[in-house]
Amino acid sequence: MLVMSDGARVVAKRPTKPKISAAIASLQRGDVLIVERVDDEESGDCYVQVLMREDNTFQLEYRDGTPAEHYQTRTVSRERVVDAVLGWVKGEPDWKVPFMWNNIASCFEDGDGS
Repeated sequence: MLVMSDGARVVAKRPTKPKISAAIASLQRGDVLIVERVDDEESGDCYVQVLMREDNTFQLEYRDGTPAEHYQTRTVSRERVVDAVLGWVKGEPDWKVPFMWNNIASCFEDGDGS
């Protein structure tokens, strides 16, 4: 099942394409939108999230189950963000191709040296 949230609360369960598109269209500076796959059978986190940064760019991230598979990119195009999020939701294999992705797993590593 898909769940859409604003980082603080669930906005929609099983969000539709128009609802996701409208939520991205209404993002303002500092706002975040997260669409997550919630499945009792799969462990880990699978989600895509969008942050509208203070400089009016979009920070797009996705995680494929574990912190080691966490990637980030940026774009100025709201349309490309909508296409990417909807592609991820539909499970399209090439949804991430238009972007240069950086693995940001090191941001989530345990820093205590153990």
